[in-house]
Order: sequence, then C-alpha cells, then structure tokens
Amino acid sequence: MKLLQSNVVLITGGADGIGRGIVEYFLEQGAHVAVMDINVGKLDLLRDEVSEEIFTQQGDVASFADNQRMVAATVAHFGKIDSFIGNAALFDYFTPLHKLDNDTLSDTFDRLFHVNVLGYINGVKAVAPELKKTKGSVVLTVSNSGFYPGGGGVLYVASKHAVVGIIKQLGHELAPDIRVNGVSPGATDTAMASVDGVSDRAQPLNSIKGFHQTAANAVPLNRIAGPKDHAHLYLVLASNALSPLTTGHIIHSDGGWGVK
Repeated sequence: MKLLQSNVVLITGGADGIGRGIVEYFLEQGAHVAVMDINVGKLDLLRDEVSEEIFTQQGDVASFADNQRMVAATVAHFGKIDSFIGNAALFDYFTPLHKLDNDTLSDTFDRLFHVNVLGYINGVKAVAPELKKTKGSVVLTVSNSGFYPGGGGVLYVASKHAVVGIIKQLGHELAPDIRVNGVSPGATDTAMASVDGVSDRAQPLNSIKGFHQTAANAVPLNRIAGPKDHAHLYLVLASNALSPLTTGHIIHSDGGWGVK
C-alpha cells in the first residue's frame, strides 16, 4: 500500500539535498509532487534523473509573488494541494559573530533570513487557502541548530530558532483546519550552500575535509545521514492518516544528538 496515494505535495527547495530525498520518497509512496527551487539547472536534473512527472517551476522563496505563482500553477496542474513542505535554506558556514564583516552584515542577515525564515512564512501564507480546502498539512525543515549551538554561526542558528517559533505559532493559528509540524535533521551528506559573501572560506558543506567522519563521531548512532534518511518522518507528519492529532510538533532525526 502506498501511503500518499493521490496526495498532492508542494515542496520548496526540493531540487537537491534533503529536499530531493523527500521528493524521491514521496513519489515512491504515490504522491503527485510539485517542486519550486531557485536553481533551474537542478530542477531540470531532478526531472531527468528522478521522474518527468514532477511538476517544477523556478522561484525564489523570499518572494511572496513567486510562492503565489507556484501555488496557482500546482493547483492548475494537479487540481489541489494536500501538503506543503518548506525546505529551502542557506547556511552561514559556521561564521562566528566576530568574523562577520561590519559593512556587509546587514545584507548577509537580510538574505539569509529572507530565505530561511521569510521563505517559510511566504510559502505557508501562499498555500494556506488551498490547504484549508483539503484539511492539509505543513512540514518545515528545522535543524539541530534550532535547538543547540554549534551547528552553524550566529545567523544560521538564530534563523533556525525562528523556524521553531513559526511552527509553534502557526500550529496554533491554523488549527483546526491545517496541521503544522517540523523535522529537525542533524548533520546530513549534502552540499548546502552558504549565503554569498559570508566567508571567504565557504565551500559545500560535504566538501569540508573530515566532515563525514567528524559528524558521525559526534552522535551516539555514529553515522551521518544521507539525504533520504529523514524522508519517512516528513511523510508521517504530512499524512493525516498517520498523524491526525499532531500539530506544533518537531521530530528530531539527528542520530541522537540531543541525548549525547
């Protein structure tokens, strides 16, 4: 039995990394999937390498208009939306406060928070009228950095703490029609781009020397996650059949970071 048979799921930031893992798993479980991402090339690869049945559209989550267009296009293509998965994010390459450039700090803050925080608010606001029709669900990607220090610099950690607040507040505001929850992944084998200009040492996260072993050694389960390892938790929270009474909740998928 496919757990999301005929469900329509809209995913932002779904062209690579954890987002792509969610896309692949949801397709396996029978969902119709729409993906908005800022990178057209990665969207093309997603369709070529995963499935031509994925509906894709380029857009910037920081733009409410782009989110609105994506919602309208998804409904025009599939007829409805049952779940929204917000996943787009930028990293800050572990940059501490004293190394943030004084002259560019405001611009760096604005871009990172526009993607990591406003992007989720834009997405939920744009899709809420459609989710209300289907009694649908929202699942947002948090991070260990939403709960603990050390998983990024001050900007990234602050932004992910803000996402925790969004989930709690919208779980309250949008009830009883829409459930709002989150998944909090730990270190994952993904490239995860940093905001432009935050550090002259910035590189893809999984290209950092020793990253995989260091991340595995940091948690009790002694392994680093693959992009698809978190996907089943998104499915549980997206499904009204599997989590009908769960809202305002965040599931940790972090190898046991919180109990180390």
